[in-house]
Amino acid sequence: MASPTPGRPAPNPALDASLPLMEWWSQQWIQGVTPMTRLQLAWMESVSDMMLQEAKFLAALSEAGQQLGHCYDTHGADPEKMKACYEEIAREVADQHMRRLKQVAAMPSYGDFWCMGGGRKGGVSC
Repeated sequence: MASPTPGRPAPNPALDASLPLMEWWSQQWIQGVTPMTRLQLAWMESVSDMMLQEAKFLAALSEAGQQLGHCYDTHGADPEKMKACYEEIAREVADQHMRRLKQVAAMPSYGDFWCMGGGRKGGVSC
């Protein structure tokens, strides 16, 4: 039996025989993880976009509340001016909400996420 050289392990027939299987397994593992990583990244980007839109909407609501407070301070005694001010604020909030809904409708659906992850959609590879 040959003695091992320094810095090199002794030959192992069992390890040598299983090396092709280990290489195959590592390739399968990498191929299985990569699509899930892409899927998770796409999902996280979508969640980030959604949170940004919600933050913008909450900022618009906060601004509307400030405007309403200003209307009370300046037009509190005049119901007609309060009505006009309130209607303008309500219109601005409604417009902001419609922009928000349009952005949500433009977001990718579950099937789009699945295809971004390299999976299958409806039995067909994406």
